[in-house]
Amino acid sequence: VQLQASGGGLVQAGESLRLSCAASGIIFRKYSMGWFRQAPGKPRELVASITSGGSPRYEDSVSGRSTISRDNAKSTVYLQMNSLKPEDTAVYYCKAKYGNIWLDAEGQGTQVTVSS
Repeated sequence: VQLQASGGGLVQAGESLRLSCAASGIIFRKYSMGWFRQAPGKPRELVASITSGGSPRYEDSVSGRSTISRDNAKSTVYLQMNSLKPEDTAVYYCKAKYGNIWLDAEGQGTQVTVSS
């Protein structure tokens, strides 16, 4: 399983980013997908997930500002993040879940840095 996240960068507070994660080695349409993030000195947290059927779920920290989506034809999951805040600064990773089990694979992640 390979997961390649991209789309991060350095932005100012209030701006937007669209993260992408391309998956290979799995039958993508059968897996739920999630975006996690980890800031320095903080535990990793799940910020958004989407089921194989396309139902999204968001953590309070990003709810209302973010949209997770997927393109099964491209085996890619996206995270559109708007109104970014400095506290969104973290490395963002995507992971795949089959049933209730998150796979270990996560790739290198993509750095999001939001300046105030």
